[in-house]
Amino acid sequence: MVGKLSACFLSHGWSCCTVLDCKHFNVRYYSLPSPPLLTVSCKMRQRNSSLPPRRPQAKKIVPAQLPQNDNLMPDVSGLSDSENADDISAFSQKSPSDDIVAIQRFDNKNSSSTLNPSIAADKVDDLSTINLQDVIGMIRNAEKNIHILNRARIHALDDLEKILSEKEALQREINRLQVRLAETDAWIRVAAQDKIHVELLQHHLEELQTEMSNRNGTRNEMPDIVLRSPDRQTRALSEELNALRNENLSLKNDLETLKEQLSEVKRTDERVEVLEEERTILESSLKELEYKLTLSREDGAQLSSLRSEYETLWDKVEHLQGLLDKSTSQADQAILVLQQNQELRKKVERLEESLEDANVYKLSSEKLQQYNDLMQQKIKLLDERLERSDAEIHSYVQLYQDSVKEFQDTLDNLKEESKKKATGKNVDMPWEFWSRLLLMIDGWFLEKKIHVDEAKLLRELAWKKDGRIHDVYMEYKEKNEPEIIAAFRRLKSSSSGPGLHVIHIAAEMAPVAKVGGLGDVLSALSKALQKKGHLVEIILPKYDCMQYECIQDLRVLDLVVESYFDGRLYNNKIWVGTVEGLPVYFIEPHHPAKFFWRGKTYGEPDDLKRFSFFSRAALELIHQASKKPDIIHCHDWQTAFVAPLYWDLYAPKGLNSARICFTCHNFEYQGTTTASEIASCGLDVHHLNRPDRMQDNSSPDRINPVKGAIVFSNIVTTVSPTYAQEVRTSQGGQGLHATLNDHAQKFVGILNGIDTDAWNPATDSHLRFQYNADDLEGKAENKKALRRHLGLSFADSRRPLVGCITRLVPQKGVHLIRHAIYRALELGGQFVLLGSSPVPSIHREFEEIANKFQNHEHIRLILKYDEALSHSIYAASDMFIIPSIFEPCGLTQMIAMRYGAIPIVRKTGGLNDSVFDVDDDTIPVQLRNGFTFITPDEQGFNGAFDRAFNHYNSDSEGWQELMHKVMNIDFSWDTSASQYEELYLQSVSRAKAARCAPG
Repeated sequence: MVGKLSACFLSHGWSCCTVLDCKHFNVRYYSLPSPPLLTVSCKMRQRNSSLPPRRPQAKKIVPAQLPQNDNLMPDVSGLSDSENADDISAFSQKSPSDDIVAIQRFDNKNSSSTLNPSIAADKVDDLSTINLQDVIGMIRNAEKNIHILNRARIHALDDLEKILSEKEALQREINRLQVRLAETDAWIRVAAQDKIHVELLQHHLEELQTEMSNRNGTRNEMPDIVLRSPDRQTRALSEELNALRNENLSLKNDLETLKEQLSEVKRTDERVEVLEEERTILESSLKELEYKLTLSREDGAQLSSLRSEYETLWDKVEHLQGLLDKSTSQADQAILVLQQNQELRKKVERLEESLEDANVYKLSSEKLQQYNDLMQQKIKLLDERLERSDAEIHSYVQLYQDSVKEFQDTLDNLKEESKKKATGKNVDMPWEFWSRLLLMIDGWFLEKKIHVDEAKLLRELAWKKDGRIHDVYMEYKEKNEPEIIAAFRRLKSSSSGPGLHVIHIAAEMAPVAKVGGLGDVLSALSKALQKKGHLVEIILPKYDCMQYECIQDLRVLDLVVESYFDGRLYNNKIWVGTVEGLPVYFIEPHHPAKFFWRGKTYGEPDDLKRFSFFSRAALELIHQASKKPDIIHCHDWQTAFVAPLYWDLYAPKGLNSARICFTCHNFEYQGTTTASEIASCGLDVHHLNRPDRMQDNSSPDRINPVKGAIVFSNIVTTVSPTYAQEVRTSQGGQGLHATLNDHAQKFVGILNGIDTDAWNPATDSHLRFQYNADDLEGKAENKKALRRHLGLSFADSRRPLVGCITRLVPQKGVHLIRHAIYRALELGGQFVLLGSSPVPSIHREFEEIANKFQNHEHIRLILKYDEALSHSIYAASDMFIIPSIFEPCGLTQMIAMRYGAIPIVRKTGGLNDSVFDVDDDTIPVQLRNGFTFITPDEQGFNGAFDRAFNHYNSDSEGWQELMHKVMNIDFSWDTSASQYEELYLQSVSRAKAARCAPG
C-alpha cells in the first residue's frame, strides 16, 4: 500500500504542454509494487475531509441566432456544478487501493467545427482561429481536475501523517527492545563470571578429594557434605545459565526481526521522501494549472466580447441577406413583368397596324389594361392546352410503346410456337421432371449401363423436353430399370440441337447450402438460364450441415470417382438430386481429414485445401461423365482453382469443349496462401507462381487464386457495373486493380437480380397477410403483426418502421447502423435489426445495445438470422437502411423495394446502380425510387434519413405513390440472365471460329 501511495500523479512531460494546445488532456495515477509483508499494518483509511472551495465555472455562451449544426457545438455544458461536486465526492469515496485512477480527459476531436469564417471582415477572421467550445470545455475540465488534484493531495498528506506516527511508534518499540537487549547482555556477563567461579571451586574440591583419599572414613563424610552443596549450586547456576542462553537467543531473533523492520522503515522513509517530492511536483503543477485557468478565463472574457460582436454582425448579415433576397425576388418579378410587357407591346404594335380603331385603345389606359389582362388569360389558356397536348402525346407514345412491346411479345411467342412445331412434339412438364430425368441418364452412364453416344442422345431429348422421351418414361416408369433403358435406346435423335450446356461449380447454393448472397445468385441465375432453354447443372460439396429437406430424390450413384490430392488418389462418392427443379451433383470426399463434415461451410483453417480438393474432384466428375459443356462457370476464390486446373491438366485430356467463366462476388476475399499449397491439387508451383499468372501482386512468395482465375478464364464478371469500375482503382481493387486493368477486355459488371418467385409479397407463405402493388392494405396488417410479435408499440399506426437485415461487419457500415437506431428514436420512428456478427467485438457491442433496448417499445435487435422473420420485416418496414462502406451488389435493397419498403442507401457498388434519389433532378422521375447519400459518416447519413422521415410524415399520398412505383420495378433475373447468355454465346462463338480458322 505504501507503494500505491507513491504513485506518480502526473504523466511525464505534462507540465510542458498548455491547456490550449493539448489535444488529449489525460492525467493518471500509476501504482508502484507493494513492499514486503510488514508486522505493522500500513493500510490507508478513507477520510471524508471537506472539499476545497470551488472556483466559479465559465458559463456557456450561446448566440441567439447561431446557425444550427449538430457538429458545431458538442454538449460540453451539460455538467452542472452539482454534477461536478458529485463526481468529486465519488472520487473521494473511491478506494485508494485501485491501481489506476483516471482523472478527467478532454478530447477536442469531438468539437472539430469552428465558427463560420465567411460572415464578415476582420472580426470573423479573428473568430475563425478560436474554437470557443474547446476553450470553454478546457476551462470546465481544468476546474474539475483542480478539485480532483486537491482531493488527492489531501489524501496524500493524511496518509503521510499516518506513516510518520507509525514510524515514531516503531522507533519507540526499537528503543525499548534495545534497552532490554542491553540488560540481557549484562545478565550474560554475570552468568559467565559465575560459571568461571564455579569451575574454580570444582577444581579445588577435586584437589581436596585427592589429598583426603587416605584419611579415615569419619573424615571422608565431611567432604561429601561439603561437595553436595557446591553441586547443587553448580546445577542451579547451569540451569540459570541455560535459561539466560535461551532468552539471549530469543532476544537475538527479536533483534534480527527488529533490524529487518528497521530496514523496512528506512525504505518507508525513502518512499516518504519520494512522496514529498511528488507532492512538490503536484503543487507546482497545480499552480501552473491555476495560472492557465486564469489565462483561459481572460481568453473567455475576450471571447465573450468577440461573441457579442459576432452576434451583432450575424444579425446585420441576416438583415442584409433578407434585403438581398427581397430585392432579388423583386428584380426577378420586375424582369418577368418587363418581358411580359415587351411581348404585349409587340402584339399591340401588330394590332395597331391591322386594326383601324387602335387609337381608341391608345387614348384609354383602362381599356389597354383590360386588353392586357385578356391577353394574359389567353396566354394562360394556351399554356394549359399545351400541357394537355404534351400529356396526350406522352400517353399516345406510351400506348404505342406498349403496343409495340405487345406485338413483339406476340411475335416471339409465334416464333417459339413455330420453332416447336418445326422440331416436333414438346411436352410442358415441370423442370423437376426433366432434371430428374437428366440425372437418371447421367447415373446410367456413370454406372456403365449405357454408352456415351446413347447418353448424349438421351440428354438432348430430355434437354429439349421432347415428347417421345416423356411418353416412353411415363409408359415404362413402373417397370424395372433394364426395360426402361431398352425402351430409351429405341428412341431416335431429333434433328435440331439444344441450347447451351452450362455447369456451375460453387461452394454455395440456396436454399440447401446458403451463407451469403452467392447462394441466392447461383440458384436464381441457374433457374433463369434454364427457363431460356439452356441445360444447367450444378456441382456442390456434400456438407454435413446442408438443408437436406430441400433436396428432392437425393440418392447415391453406384460408382466412385477418383481424384488426385497430395500425391495420391482419393475416392469420392457422388450423390444426385434436384433443388427447385435444378439438377445438382454433390461430391463427398473419402479423405481422412473429412473436408466437408465440419458442421459449417466456411471458416476452417484448411479451407484452401478443402476447396482446391473439391475443384479438382468436380473437373474429374465432368471428365469421367464424358460431359461436353459449353460453359463451366465457377464462383469466388473457393472454386477459382477450376480455371488453371482446366487448362493445365484437363484440356490436354480431352475436356476442352468449354469456355471458363469466373464471377467474383466480393474482391475482399481472395484466398491468398503460400505458393507451395497449390501443389496439393496437382498444379505446378514453378509454372504458376509468376507475376503474369497466379503470383500475388503484393507478396511474391504467395499465390492468389482469384488472380489466377482472372488470368486463366475466358470471361470474368462481377456483380454490378459500378463495382466493376470501383475495383479497377487502387482504393477498391484490394490489390488486383492492375490485373483487372490488364484483362479489362474480358471483365464486365452485371447487376444481380432477385428470385421474384421466392420474394413475392402476393404469394409469400411466410407472411400472415399477402398484398401487392395495387392493394397495400396487407402491408399495414403485416406491420401491425410484426409489432405485436416483437412486443413493439402499435398505438400509432402511422409511426414509421425502419428495417435493417444484414451481417454486422465493418463493410456494412456498422457505425451508421448503430447511429440509425438512436436517430430513428429522435425522429419519432421505430427500428428493427435482424443480423449477427462474426466479429466478437462488434457482436458484444450490439449485444449491449440489444440488452439496453430489451423492453423498449420502439426498438428491437434480433442478433441471429431467421429466414421467416426476415420476410416479415421486409413486409412490415416503411424504410430500409443499407449504409454500406462498399457493396459489390446487394440484394437487400431490391427485396425491400419488392415488398414496398423505401431504401436508404449509400451510393456505392450495386446500390448506386439500383437506387436513385427522389430529390435528384438529374435522374428521370420514373427512375427515382429511394434516398441516397455519399459520405459514410453520420452527417451524410442524416441528410438522407431525415429527408425520408420528412417525406413520410408530410406527404402521405406521395409516399403511397413511391411505394407503388418501387414494387413495380423489375428486379428479376431475366435481364441479367440475358446478359450472361450473350457473354456465353459470344465466347463460344469465338472459340468455334478459332477452331475453324485455317492453320
